Amino acid sequence: MPNDYWRERSQPYKPGQKAPFKVSRSKIELFMQCPRCFWLDVRLKITRPSSPPFNINKAIDELFKKEFDTYRSQAKPHPIMLEYSVAAIPFAHDKLGEWRENFVGVQAPHAATNLLVFGAVDDLWLSSDGEVIVVDYKATSKAKDVSIDSDWQISYKRQVEVYQWLLRQNGLQVSNTAYFVYTNGRLDSEGFNNKLEFKTKLIPYQGNDSWVEPTLLKMKQCMDSDDMPPVGDHIMGGECEFCAYARERAKLTVAALAKQKVSKKKD
Repeated sequence: MPNDYWRERSQPYKPGQKAPFKVSRSKIELFMQCPRCFWLDVRLKITRPSSPPFNINKAIDELFKKEFDTYRSQAKPHPIMLEYSVAAIPFAHDKLGEWRENFVGVQAPHAATNLLVFGAVDDLWLSSDGEVIVVDYKATSKAKDVSIDSDWQISYKRQVEVYQWLLRQNGLQVSNTAYFVYTNGRLDSEGFNNKLEFKTKLIPYQGNDSWVEPTLLKMKQCMDSDDMPPVGDHIMGGECEFCAYARERAKLTVAALAKQKVSKKKD
C-alpha cells in the first residue's frame, strides 16, 4: 500500500474539508453502537481499545477463501451449496481480490456527504438468476449449535447489509439474501491430537440496506458538529461500556489528584 495512502487515512476529519473522507464498514458499525465513540475516533483519532487478534479465525477465513476459490476456478458449486440447495456458484469477478483486501474493499462515494464508504467482503456468489450474493465467514467454538439470533449479532446483519449497499452502488444486481458460512469448533471430540474438528452450517439472512443512506447522513452531521455527543447506548442495552469506563476512570483520577493536593497541604 502506498505510504501516502496511510498518511491520508490517518488524518482526522476536518469539517468543511474538500477531500472525500474514508469511512469503513466498521466505522458505520461504531456509529450505530455509540456516536460519542465514533466522534472521538474520526475527529480526534481517539480510538477504542482494540481486542487481541483472533488468529485462528483469520486462518479459517483464509482457508475458506482458498477452498471456495478452487470451485470458483472450475465454475462449479461448492458442496455446501449443494447440501443446502443454493442454486449458485462462487462469483468470478476480476475485482474480487481487491474487494477482499482490507482498507481497500468495495468502495462507493456518497455524494450527499462526501464520504468514501468501503468494506472488505469475504466472498461473493453468483445465483442461477444472475444476482450477486454476499457471503460472510464466521467461526466460533461452543457447545450449542450456531445461529445469528442473539441480540449482539445485529452487527453481523448490518455488516452484510453494508456490503449489499456498496455492491449496488457499483452497479451490480445484488440478492437480498446473504449467507453466513458459520463454522463451529467441536467440543465433543475425544482429544486434541493436533487437530480441531469443525461443523459448518450455512445460514441465510434476508438483508435490508435501506438504513445505510440515512445513517450516512446522520454520521456526517455528527462529524461536522464541534460538540461531542452524549454517552451513547450499547447495542446490548444500557450505556456504552467504553464511555462508562472512561467516565469512571476520570472520576477516580480527579479524586486521586484531589487527595494528593490535600496531602501536600498537610505536609
